[in-house]
Amino acid sequence: MMTRRDIDNRLQIEFNSVDALVPENHLIRKIDAALDFNFIYDEVAELYSAFGAPSIDPVVLIKIVMIQYLFGIPSMRQTIREIEVNIAYRWFIGYSFTEKIPHFSTFNKNYERRFKNTDLFNNIFTEILEQANKHGFIDLSEIYIDSTHIKASANKKKYTKKEIDVEAKRYQEELEKEIDEDRKNHGKKPLKKENKPTETKVVTESNTDPDSGMFFKNEKEKCFAYSAHTACDKNNYILEFDITAGNVHDSVGFIDLYKKLKDRFSTDEIIAIAMDAGYITPYICKELLEDNILPSLPYKRPMTKDGFFKKYEYVYDEANDCYICPNFKILKYSTTNRDGYREYKSNPCECSKCPYLNKCTNSKNNQKVITHHIWQKFIDEANHLRHDKYVKSVYKARKETIERVFADAKEKHGMRYTHLRSLAKITMEVTLIYACMNLKKMANRLWKRRDSYRSDSTFSNCIIKIYSLILNLITKSIFSNLRKCFLSTICNWKLSFQLFFISYLYHFFQIYV
Repeated sequence: MMTRRDIDNRLQIEFNSVDALVPENHLIRKIDAALDFNFIYDEVAELYSAFGAPSIDPVVLIKIVMIQYLFGIPSMRQTIREIEVNIAYRWFIGYSFTEKIPHFSTFNKNYERRFKNTDLFNNIFTEILEQANKHGFIDLSEIYIDSTHIKASANKKKYTKKEIDVEAKRYQEELEKEIDEDRKNHGKKPLKKENKPTETKVVTESNTDPDSGMFFKNEKEKCFAYSAHTACDKNNYILEFDITAGNVHDSVGFIDLYKKLKDRFSTDEIIAIAMDAGYITPYICKELLEDNILPSLPYKRPMTKDGFFKKYEYVYDEANDCYICPNFKILKYSTTNRDGYREYKSNPCECSKCPYLNKCTNSKNNQKVITHHIWQKFIDEANHLRHDKYVKSVYKARKETIERVFADAKEKHGMRYTHLRSLAKITMEVTLIYACMNLKKMANRLWKRRDSYRSDSTFSNCIIKIYSLILNLITKSIFSNLRKCFLSTICNWKLSFQLFFISYLYHFFQIYV
């Protein structure tokens, strides 16, 4: 049951602005102060016509979507509901108390008709990143790279098995040149061009979202997902990203991500890049070391069967280009295969009499084969750097940077799963999420900087206090006078009504009584 106070408060009429009702330290205020959104008008100038009915302000559309991803609201429908009742959100998009909020389908229609296949969202991400860099918040000395999965809007039970061509390696031409050179140095002829049919593989394709890929969480659990390959700095600002299907390996997604990173920033500023064990490949180590970047990688266990000698127990003799087995026998160079691996083979006659044969190989011809990649020296150098104190410290900070970015994105900004379908829409969504995360971080730091500046300036504080005091006195005086005038008017109206009523009663009694 409502009290009289509740009823009175609900019916109370007050004069207030929207700005006065938004808290001073609200995140929306910080974001509005940190970034001028007017640059969006230049980005979409060619997408709007000067004729026809007026459309919804493009800045308003972008701000509505940003509200959704800033606060992790699950859908656009729910976002519009929140904006309708939230004064801070209304203030952010520039709408009054009574102004009608756009329909939840408005952004989707504008995306399909205007923003699709444009660089608008990428430009927004770039603008925020440039602003953060301009303020000195980005540190490129240490970069952290990893990927996380985004659960797709696809039923894992509705799929088809599809046979596709195996995609050639991005660095295949470079690898083939090095293979031919290596074979020439060993007195071998270059490999002939093969005319064999293209290799194929069978993949699981979703019927609802074909762009997604089957991701196996463990032996029993699986789902369709997308992979967000992400790079961030030591201050947790997202520098670059690339979206692929969920079944693309981290080492494959690294190639496009690293290319984007080099296009956006100069590699001269980068000292080290930290990654997990999935990125330990010859090509990745080669790329980083040739760019004078220290790869910060973890220890990777030898992938050898139990009971057999580990690869490191076979000593490589670089001077004679051969391997020495635990029984002190020599494995000589045989050939360099098409995958870029040198093959070193033992003498079957010696191996058949060896007491360690059961711990060495299971081959039918009693021959041990060890492979050595032509870029193995880069992996060896990365393993050597693993013991450096600075490289150790960089890798140790990985769990506090890139892993924290993924945790915030999923827990606070709704990146754990998506309701959208197709690679283009997922890329748009992740772009806006990462842009909002960078903007939020930049806005908070700028607000703290402003508060610290205010607290340090004593004279400015005094001036502000004096100004506020004078303004309050003037305001109180004005409203006091207005109140007196209003009350005196009411009193005059009341007195006039009383005199009119008395005179009316006097005449009534004179006539009828």
